Amino acid sequence: MTTLGTPLSPHATKVMLLGSGELGKEVLIALQRLGVETIAVDRYDNAPGQQVAHHARTITMSDPAQLKALIEAERPHLVVPEIEAIATPMLEELEAVGTVRVIPTARAARLTMDREGIRVLAAETLGLPTSPYKFCNSLEELQAAIDGGIGYPCIVKPVMSSSGKGQSKIDGPADVKKAWDYAMAGGRVSHGRVIVEGFIDFDYEITQLTVRSVGTDGQITTSFCDPIGHVQVSGDYVESWQPHPMHPAALEKSRQIAKAVTDNLGGQGLFGVELFVKGQEVWFSEVSPRPHDTGLVTLCTQHQSEFELHARAILGLPVDTSLRNPGASAVIYGGVEAQGIVFDGVEEALRVPGSDLRLFGKPESFVKRRMGVALARAENVDTARANAKLAASKVRPRVA
Repeated sequence: MTTLGTPLSPHATKVMLLGSGELGKEVLIALQRLGVETIAVDRYDNAPGQQVAHHARTITMSDPAQLKALIEAERPHLVVPEIEAIATPMLEELEAVGTVRVIPTARAARLTMDREGIRVLAAETLGLPTSPYKFCNSLEELQAAIDGGIGYPCIVKPVMSSSGKGQSKIDGPADVKKAWDYAMAGGRVSHGRVIVEGFIDFDYEITQLTVRSVGTDGQITTSFCDPIGHVQVSGDYVESWQPHPMHPAALEKSRQIAKAVTDNLGGQGLFGVELFVKGQEVWFSEVSPRPHDTGLVTLCTQHQSEFELHARAILGLPVDTSLRNPGASAVIYGGVEAQGIVFDGVEEALRVPGSDLRLFGKPESFVKRRMGVALARAENVDTARANAKLAASKVRPRVA
């Protein structure tokens, strides 16, 4: 039985989020609705999640000493990694001596922090279908891997990055050096190492949100949300929708793959499993042990959003993954390079039928930085997608 305390009291249930962007912000809100005391940590001040949490802390989370000092000072019951750039070996050390419980586990955080750990687990340990791949430490190794069997076209990614940073498609020899340089600029921590993947001729890609929660018998049970379809540009999500229509056999294979990966990672919480699908064939791509950016659509589609599911699962509470109605999301980019921008057109956007907005509150805008998202619910996915994109187009960020 889960007992929850009162925030800011000696009996508070304390949860620390490592990474407090737009996804972390929604998790923090979900936790606060359940009376949890929240600590939002990020690398810069006034991150979106820090604006709503009980406590805001700013450190370099990839620095083991800073991370250890903060966790030992705050003594949270749970530490919830929300980004990749974290000193995960320190989390493993602190978990091993009983200082803190890491969500879903410190091992899962380490393995999924970089593409190498999770790809080796999926393809070599679990034997799941993936694209052909090689890891490369230099431009010369990258070229040799392509020439040695990966071939063109192919995809190059830093072994550690997020939201498509440093990711590019190589169509021929002229693109190789440019892709290597872009990967080196986009990697968050592990500079000098990339994964190159053979290109799969897939029909579409989905995110299979997978939840490991405590069942009525006290044992861990796995449940699935309806599949989420999405469009990516340069590896970055620009729109998503739910449910995505799938052949029953492909849906079953997707869930088998998702369960195999998340069973191995263990722990409790929500996982975003990315998969490529062609007909009835399915390939594993990546997994995040936390809410997924494409899952922002669940804010308007499910009875419990992915953020509420994550909050409940990590606290040992029951979850409900059922769909309420079809819906879609569309990204709102900053469009300008400036501090403290303003948004015009919000009223027009919210006049679109079934629409809603989330403006993240990021203190600094970049041309291609995700500053918000438009949501739309409708009777069918096509209408929802059209309305979400229309609502997003009405919002006009500008310099104040």
